[in-house]
Amino acid sequence: MNISVIVTTYNRPDSLEKVLEGLLHQTVLPLEIIVADDGSTLETAHIVEQMAVSSPDCPIHHVRHEDLGFRAAEIRNKAILKSSGDYIISLDGDCIPDRHFIQDHCQLAKPGYFFQGKRVLVEKALQDAFNFSHTQKILRLIAHALKGEISNAHHLVRLPFVPAVTTTRMTGIRSCNMGFFRKDLFAINGFNQAFQGWGREDSELAVRLYNYRLKRREHPFMAVCFHLWHEENDRTNLEKNDQILKEVMDAGRYRCADGLVDDDAEGKRQY
Repeated sequence: MNISVIVTTYNRPDSLEKVLEGLLHQTVLPLEIIVADDGSTLETAHIVEQMAVSSPDCPIHHVRHEDLGFRAAEIRNKAILKSSGDYIISLDGDCIPDRHFIQDHCQLAKPGYFFQGKRVLVEKALQDAFNFSHTQKILRLIAHALKGEISNAHHLVRLPFVPAVTTTRMTGIRSCNMGFFRKDLFAINGFNQAFQGWGREDSELAVRLYNYRLKRREHPFMAVCFHLWHEENDRTNLEKNDQILKEVMDAGRYRCADGLVDDDAEGKRQY
């Protein structure tokens, strides 16, 4: 299975570098990494360029648009359109993957499902020092957890013999670690670009995947990432985004009009 990893970022080049390092040291490398840049400064472009030069076995591409506020749905769509894998993993640029991350996603991917990964939370006191090397030292991680520097510590131990769980619930939906078959994303027209500002674009995507008759798979001890602490995002648009989510839930539709393809223009956007 060919896997494209979409890494969404905005002005956190230090965190992005740690994430890319983790992706380049996987037990199974992805086909490609595409950095979906929501309008960062040139420092991010420099990091991507440096990491791409040092990565002959896994191409790293940079897709960027102008900084016009939080537009994660749109930049993810742009990256998806540039991707070529038949399976797509959505990962945030402050979420460092465990070294089995890609291997686990491959193992857990199943037709008729999308996959929701789990995250360990790296708290503020540790986030500057934390990097990919920390993710490989279980005793050290447990020590950090005991000191309150890591939470969601029940995801720390990898247990691949434990079966995956199937669900259609809405809680725990987070696009910082999700996996989809390409054909399913295109069937529902990708992320809904009507979402502007932080919040609910991932929940709305999950609703449409459910409406498309997919189910969700998850595993508490596989495909885990380490989410670095950050300040809370501006939630100014959350009420409006909640309304969009409600409308989609009430309507029961699976395809959005403003997504990978502009349905009104009846054609794929050219970026």
